[in-house]
This record gives sequence, C-alpha cells and structure tokens, in this order.
Amino acid sequence: MMRFQFRKLLSGLRASQHGNAVLMTALGLPVLLAATGYGVDTAQWYMWKRELQHSVDQGAIGGAWALAYSSTNDYNTRAKQEYYGNQDLIKGFASTPTIQLTSWDGGSNNSVKVSGTASRRLPFSGMLFNSSAVISASAQAAFAPGASYNACLITLKKDGTTFTVGGNATVIADCGFGALSCDNNAITIDGSSTVQTKSITTCGTADVPTSLQGTVNEGVHGMTDAYKNTYVPTPQAPDNKTQTPKCNGNGKKALASLVPGIYNGGYTASCNTVLADGVYFINGGVLDLSTNAEVIGEHVMFVLQNGATVKLGGQGGAGSLTLGPLGDKAATVNGGAYASHADEISQMLVMQDSSNTSVVDSMINGNSEVNVSGTMYMPKTNLTINGTSGTKSNLCFQISAYTLKISGNSYLQTLCDANSTTSLGSTVAGVRLVG
Repeated sequence: MMRFQFRKLLSGLRASQHGNAVLMTALGLPVLLAATGYGVDTAQWYMWKRELQHSVDQGAIGGAWALAYSSTNDYNTRAKQEYYGNQDLIKGFASTPTIQLTSWDGGSNNSVKVSGTASRRLPFSGMLFNSSAVISASAQAAFAPGASYNACLITLKKDGTTFTVGGNATVIADCGFGALSCDNNAITIDGSSTVQTKSITTCGTADVPTSLQGTVNEGVHGMTDAYKNTYVPTPQAPDNKTQTPKCNGNGKKALASLVPGIYNGGYTASCNTVLADGVYFINGGVLDLSTNAEVIGEHVMFVLQNGATVKLGGQGGAGSLTLGPLGDKAATVNGGAYASHADEISQMLVMQDSSNTSVVDSMINGNSEVNVSGTMYMPKTNLTINGTSGTKSNLCFQISAYTLKISGNSYLQTLCDANSTTSLGSTVAGVRLVG
C-alpha cells in the first residue's frame, strides 16, 4: 500500500509545473548578474574614457595655443594645466601625461601631442578577474603662429610675377620685400643680382637664391594695400594756380625755382632746380627730373593726376636728385590747406591719385645719384629701376607700386627700420585638432 502511494506521489511531482519559474530563475540568475555587472562596467569605462580623451584634447590645444602666440612659451606647462584642469572622475588615478612637440603635414615641429592613461579596477570585472582596467587616449593639435608683416618695397598687383630683381642689380633693403600677388613666382630674384634683405613676403611663392630662402614667407593671405584709403590732396588756394616755371640765367648758372601749384602736361627739369616746400600737382604728362643738373626739394609732395608718370635719375652722370617728403611741414604748406590730414601725407613723396585708372609706366634710370626719402605710392604704375642708376639714401625710402622691376646695373638702397615701414597686414594664430 505504501509503495503504491509513493509511486503516485512521484508521478504527481513529475507532472507538476508549479516550480518551473523558480528553476529557470535560478539557472538564469548568473547570466543576469553578469550582464548587469558588464553594463555597469561599460558605463563606468565609457565615462572614464570620455573624460580622459577630453583631457588630452584640451592639453594638446592648450600647448598648441601657447606656441601659436610665441615660440618661447612653455607649452609643456600649459598642456599639463589643461590636462589636469579638465579631470573630475579620473582625478587621482590618471597618469602623468606624455607631451611631445611633433611635426604635421610636412611642417616642422608645428603640433603638440599629448598622451595619457587611467588605470583602476572596475566594479564587476575587477572583482571577477582581480585586475585593473587600463584606458589610453591621445590627441594632436597643429598650430600656425600669427604674425605681422611689413616691407618697404611692395608690389600691389594681385596676380602674376610682379616683383623682379635681375641682371647685375644691387638692392639693399633690410626692411623687406612684399608682393600681394598670390601666383607662383610672385617675387623672382635672379642669382646674378646682389640682394640684402631680412624678409620676403608674398601671398604666392618666391623664386629666390638659396642664400635668401630663410627670409621668405610664402602663402601669406589677407595682405592689403596700406595706402588705399589715404587722403589724396587736391589743389587748394593759394596754390591752385597753373605754374609755368623757366630757367633763369645761362649755362651752369641757370636756375629754375619751382613753387607749389598745378603743372599741366608735367614738368621737365632742364637746369638746376630748387623746389619750394609744398604739394605739386602733375596734371598729365611726365614729371621728368632726369636732368644732368642738380634738383633739390627737401619738403615736397608730388600728386600724379590724369595718367601722369615720373622719370627720375639723370642721363649723363653729372646730375643729382635730392628729394624729401613734407614731414613736419605738412600742416603748414600750401597755406595750411592740408593741416587736418598732415599725419597721413607727411611721409608721402609721390602719390598717384584715383584719376589714374589705367596702368602707366614710370622709371628711375640713368647714371646720376638719386638721394630720396619718403614713400612713393603708385598703385597703377609699373615702376622700372634700370640702367646704371644709383638710388642711395641714408633715410627711409619706400615704394608701393603696381609692379616693380629692378635690373641692369642699378643700385637701390634704403635704410628704413623694418618695424616702422609699410604694413602688409597680419595673420591670426590658429590651432586645430588633427589627431
């Protein structure tokens, strides 16, 4: 009887389904716990990883910005400040960063690379495997330093080869060359010429001898014509009269005394010439000061109107030309007509006004000695310096022309201070993550 009852009990238990859920829960519980632990670990790992990556990103950017502003800045210290300053969750177990000055995209030492690690046990896997998780991250930031550019010999045409030095020319201009052209070979200097300068700056490229390559700044965008909006004088009373000067006397004693005013059709110096202080308006024609005699104008400004051109230099070697800008007399010349613009025009020697819409040709040529100071601003002039002309100045002499060609046996010297010459513009420092 008892055996029958026991068999019946076993059959009942075998047929019962009341314990299935408990059994399946017991079997699935380890998997559930593992998945939960893995999820917690993954979330924790992701937050550590993201914070570590942000730390190295900011470290690389901070170090790169330090160098973008000055090559002497302590980029290492700056990178560490940013690295540690952007940590919260991993603070205390992140490693000391590795900081390197590296090269990027063909440059030389133009990027900062920061690498770091963080090592700590995760809640689940650390207990399961008795080990710490190691997280690594790195970042690389490239930088381009900002800079300001100046020059005393500048070409303004924005395409083509605009600035050439060739033949046996000698150019001494530590204050720099500049070309706004963005084309290849915007500046070309022949190897047979003698050139001394501390900077050559162009939007395009420069073809120069090996000895000058260390001075070249290529691909400089954003350069501008510094004098484009400079005030241009117009004839004002009492010097708005047409002048017709003549040589008085004979032979070597002949002398022309010029006064400010309007010179229709230009002016040719055919004898010794003295120019009174003031502004001279050359209305068309040629301002020809290439005489074999002496020409002296210590405080003058020539305004070229209606396609007027200039010719300086002499033809036989006996003459000389000495010219200087208005300077501190700019406020008083021509009856004080230009006093409100004295600062703008005080250093202008030759200025081409807006009536010159077509490009014209001017030159400094011949054998005579040319001693000048001030600025020649001729945005619509192809200026050529050739022959055996000598342009020597112990003061600052600057040229901003449409194009400039220096050739032959010409000699051009200007002793401008590079820090106080014509501004070509500036580039803004830049930093970006590249890796």
